[in-house]
Amino acid sequence: MSEQLTTTGQHHIKLSEESLQKQTTTLNLGPTHPATHGVFQNIMEIDGERVMETVPTVGYIHRAFEKIAERRPYYQITTLTDRLNYCSAPINNMGWHMTVEKLLGIQTPKRVDYMRIVVMELSRIADHLVCNSVVAVDTGALTGFTYVFQYREKIYEIFEEICGSRLTTNMGRVGGFERNFTDTAFAKLDDFIATFPKVMEEFQSLLDRNRIFMDRCIGAGPINAERALNYGFTGPNLRAAGVDYDVRVAQPYCSYEEFDFKVPVGTTGDVYDRYLVRNAEIWESLSLVKQALAKIRKMDAEFPEQKNVYYALEADHFHLPAKPDVYTKMEALIYHFKIIMGEIDAPVGEVYHSVEGGNGELGFYLISDGGRTPYRLHFRRPCFIYYQAYPEIVSGGLLSDAVITLSSLNVIAGELDG
Repeated sequence: MSEQLTTTGQHHIKLSEESLQKQTTTLNLGPTHPATHGVFQNIMEIDGERVMETVPTVGYIHRAFEKIAERRPYYQITTLTDRLNYCSAPINNMGWHMTVEKLLGIQTPKRVDYMRIVVMELSRIADHLVCNSVVAVDTGALTGFTYVFQYREKIYEIFEEICGSRLTTNMGRVGGFERNFTDTAFAKLDDFIATFPKVMEEFQSLLDRNRIFMDRCIGAGPINAERALNYGFTGPNLRAAGVDYDVRVAQPYCSYEEFDFKVPVGTTGDVYDRYLVRNAEIWESLSLVKQALAKIRKMDAEFPEQKNVYYALEADHFHLPAKPDVYTKMEALIYHFKIIMGEIDAPVGEVYHSVEGGNGELGFYLISDGGRTPYRLHFRRPCFIYYQAYPEIVSGGLLSDAVITLSSLNVIAGELDG
């Protein structure tokens, strides 16, 4: 074996041919690393700063939600959906309620649909604010994060006024909502609509044309439309690649077909396009909240007697009665007991329902054998599907690009593992 001598000060070091050849290094990115934004791991082979190969490891917080749900009455499963994508939990809640309503054949009142749209679009705004502000932080820009998180807090204050919870909300019920929006909730909504646009404009002015931010994001972690479709991408990550698929348009629910909104799309599917698409969707969601509030107020003005009709009468057997009725009416007390104890059977059936979640198509595949709990249940978690493409997206790029690519995909560990 030939050897080469090098001199370092007074020391002679012998180097073999093998040691002179280019070598890669194994790097564990996660599971306990702030760059991963969750408990999951990427085992990377890197050549200097360039990623050669990546092997994702998932399941660190797998909680077997689907099997747990098969042992719970239908109305108790809402708390499990909260803990999927916890950045936009109310969308998960509403999606689950609509799935059960499809099984039961329940048609919700229009006012319930509009209330749900208010809640779901606020959730989408909060989700996208988290994603885009964290992308900025991972490129070294902290200021935008502090701007928009004040308004994420305002959204959570609205949720707290509606249901008493903030992050994991357990919001709504099968058939509608537990109670009507209060006057305080409407006032907080009006305040948010009036003040948020200025802050959003400031956030975009900090980053949209920022040369450092653009240099870091443009060309990082791209995926084309064909590969995105092959992997099963949905949501902002698919639309950033140029495919205008949106569940709210393709399979409308909650009366979305009555609303006027656009589906923003990108072209390159890189970090910058994903950032721009989510920003554009924030503005569309704000418009949808305004439209839904206008429809609610118009209904309340035209039909004041209907103002407090916020759940479907057909859902009585699955919707907890109002407390005053439980205390004063025997029938309400009986139904309260039967629902709490899970003694009401659902009809036999097999349904699938999906909603446009913060990260894409969130679906629930439910099989009922006529019992008080699901026979089988599967959650279609968009994070779990598009995370499979992560090794391909980051391969050949820089390690720093791998971090912001992970942020821009918005991989949420709770939704990833389920």
